[in-house]
Amino acid sequence: MINAVKKNLLLLRIKVKRIGMYKKAELFGLTHPSVVECSQELDTLLNKAQRICS
Repeated sequence: MINAVKKNLLLLRIKVKRIGMYKKAELFGLTHPSVVECSQELDTLLNKAQRICS
């Protein structure tokens, strides 16, 4: 049960981070440092999700 809650929370964090990255990219462009930083944070979350699901 706890693992399912953690997984759902992680998936929610991924969705929020992805939306934030898209919005920043629209405002500043894909190569802006804040977009790159957000992308790296999203990569970290996705890597965690991959470890949980495999």
